[in-house]
Amino acid sequence: QSLIMHLLKLVLNCLSFDFIGNSANESSDDLCTVQIPTNWRTIFLEPETLDLFFDLYHSLPPMLSQLALSCLVQFASTRRSLFSNPERAKYLGNLIKGVKQILENPQGLSDPGNYHEFCRFLARLKTNYQLGELAMVKDYPEVIRLIANFTITSLQHWEFAPNSVHYLLTLWQRMVASVPFVKTAEPHLLDTYAPEITKAYITSRLECVPVVIRDGLEDPLDDTATVFQQLEQLCTVSRCEYEKTCTLLVQLFDQNAQNYQKLLHSSSRNPLEITVQEGRLAWLVYFVGTFVGGRLTYTSTDEHDALDGELSCRVFQLVSLMDAQLPQSVNEKVELAILWFLDQFRKTYVGDQLQHTSKVYARMSEVLGIKDDNHVLETFMTKIVTNLKYRGRCEPVISRTLQFLNDLSVGYPFYYISLTPATYSLLKKLVKIEAVKFMLLNHTSKHFPFLGISDNYSLSDLRCRTVFYTALTRLLMVDLGEDEDEFENFMLPLTVSFEGVTQMFNSSFEQEEAKRMLIGLARDLRGIAFALNTKTSYTMLFDWIYPTYISVLQRAIELWYQEPACTTPILKLMAEFMQNRSQRLNFDVSSPNGILLFREASKMICTYGNQILSLGTLSKDQVYPLKLKGISICYSALKSALCGNYVSFGVFKLYGDNHFDNVLQAFVKMLLSVSHSDLLQYRKLSQSYYPLLECLTQDHMSFITSLEPHVLIYILTSISEGLTAVDTIISSSCCASLDYIVTYLFRHIAKEGKKALRCREAPQDGQRLLNFMQQNPEVLQQMMSILMNTIIFEDCRNQWSVSRPLLGLILLNEKYFSELRATLINSQPGSKRGVLDQCFRNLMEGVEQNLLVKNRDR
Repeated sequence: QSLIMHLLKLVLNCLSFDFIGNSANESSDDLCTVQIPTNWRTIFLEPETLDLFFDLYHSLPPMLSQLALSCLVQFASTRRSLFSNPERAKYLGNLIKGVKQILENPQGLSDPGNYHEFCRFLARLKTNYQLGELAMVKDYPEVIRLIANFTITSLQHWEFAPNSVHYLLTLWQRMVASVPFVKTAEPHLLDTYAPEITKAYITSRLECVPVVIRDGLEDPLDDTATVFQQLEQLCTVSRCEYEKTCTLLVQLFDQNAQNYQKLLHSSSRNPLEITVQEGRLAWLVYFVGTFVGGRLTYTSTDEHDALDGELSCRVFQLVSLMDAQLPQSVNEKVELAILWFLDQFRKTYVGDQLQHTSKVYARMSEVLGIKDDNHVLETFMTKIVTNLKYRGRCEPVISRTLQFLNDLSVGYPFYYISLTPATYSLLKKLVKIEAVKFMLLNHTSKHFPFLGISDNYSLSDLRCRTVFYTALTRLLMVDLGEDEDEFENFMLPLTVSFEGVTQMFNSSFEQEEAKRMLIGLARDLRGIAFALNTKTSYTMLFDWIYPTYISVLQRAIELWYQEPACTTPILKLMAEFMQNRSQRLNFDVSSPNGILLFREASKMICTYGNQILSLGTLSKDQVYPLKLKGISICYSALKSALCGNYVSFGVFKLYGDNHFDNVLQAFVKMLLSVSHSDLLQYRKLSQSYYPLLECLTQDHMSFITSLEPHVLIYILTSISEGLTAVDTIISSSCCASLDYIVTYLFRHIAKEGKKALRCREAPQDGQRLLNFMQQNPEVLQQMMSILMNTIIFEDCRNQWSVSRPLLGLILLNEKYFSELRATLINSQPGSKRGVLDQCFRNLMEGVEQNLLVKNRDR
């Protein structure tokens, strides 16, 4: 058995090999086609090869038969081009014959390992073969019946190997999706079996609810990622014979809704029965949302839209039933399912100009009076306001509700692009709805308890406020224009809160209450600032916050620098303020606002940096939350300021203002307190530090050259280590920074070499850097070696970025380049040395002694 096991593993490893190098991760299940070499073809054409592995599966114990099935998964994934058409049909026939044998003798599938590999095997059949090819196989009608029965049985045993169901649904999803493109006359029989698969999935999920609740088992609905993945697959299957699916769903929905109403109105309310019924309704709402969301424009018909209307009516009626029970608490899972449905309905039937005549509204108009998408939007907004009013303590529901509001405010489906007429039309409709007007005028904790700051709320609950205010501000912007009074009215609740905090700071005050208020305000303001993408609206916000309220934030950083729960939202707010998105910070030429804003940012970064360094050495588990996270946000804010083009930094030195120098010194102090390993280990820190360094080397080389030698060594070492980072954002930033440094140095040397036409003092900055590099030549030499090795020996994903600093390095270190070139050539086998030598010759052919773009690109 040991010999057989090792032989099977060897075969599996050979068949799993990534022959053409197109997969970064060979363990990934996405490698669905095995690129078998052509000279293996004769082995694959022999029917005995497949028969051998099927026989091994039937005769070996489970631990080994599982390996035989794993090999068959790879056999089923063999590239199509290995065979001619008749050979491929014969090969597929042998695979199908083996499937039939396994399903007719299913004893081995009781082992979870065998069962899982067999499900993968079935999924691969449709990955590599077309439905028309499968339907022409001799035993297809019998095999598709056996596969359907196997799938139905698997779905009914929902607690057994849930991860394997994915592969079975993949098989059916891909087969049904292929139906419109089948050209063969042979019947595919999916119209017979696909509705049975859909029915089995629906009924099995409804039947699992009482078992889960009574036995305290893990609820499949809690694993939302798996549920949504399976529902996405099911929606394709359900659209085959859609009438049957909808008839079943309507029947089940009516039956369960009636039972639920009876339980609610019965004198002896049984909480357990009510919970079971709500669990079933949650599943049914998810199914309706899935099927409505699965509508495809090119295959949909008026009849299908009418069926969607029938299903949607029932969910909208359920929304009214659930909200009628308020203010009593209602089932969280049902609420989340309803929000999922509303979002799917929005994506399918709201906002698209072609849908106004859709048959989906015919039935909804009769039953609910919902005649078009205007009425649907009113229903959406009423539901959102209801949830925010009455479900403030249920974080998942509030979070999903706010995400839904946010998606609506963006104007689906035109995410984050300029407002098109269709998007603007949708937003115009939204702002006319009474529920939206109510929110814009009454966004206080009195109306929306989740905005409250009482001790009953944890600090993490305040995070959702940012999303709320982003969405609300987008809606405000639709008709705001230059109306400062309307903006002031909108900001009134925040003004009152800030005035309250200001008074607290001016007297002896309760720190916890002030802290909570400030955290909430910072999150609110960040949401508002994120949505204000025009110069006019951003200026209104700046005039509102500066100088009074921004000084309150500065004071908070001084007081509570040790508490990330407080400093993080305030620093993120400042980072958002510094973002010149859509040129919103390009103030008028007579306005000093850009400089004033930078000065405030400088003060905050310096205050935080100096205070945080006073904490001393922190333990490994505390260093990121207490220190590095704040530093990364400071770096991100500083980078936005340096790259924003709204501040002339030369002005500071000219007028003796030290805010720019101070923030650069704070940058250095914070940097030196971080180890090189931490710089690369913490992704958010590295993704803020390296782009900031790129900005500094591009525009502020006089600062870089003024640094002490030990600081320069630290920065250059960080660049050297970042060159080999897996994250291309980091490695590309390192290449750019290195290029700017090398180019600066090369130009200084070139200027020194020319005879001056007139007397002027040689620039000291370049001379300092040149002296440093002459004392530490190994720094640039090491980086050249890293870049050359990366290009020659590694899979370099950002070659253009890597090539930028290379010419400068070569021209500054020609002697070392010759030595490195000889070393690299000699490290190769004799047969390859000539090739590599010629590559180096080609690299330097025609290259001149300058760093002009034309010369770089040779």
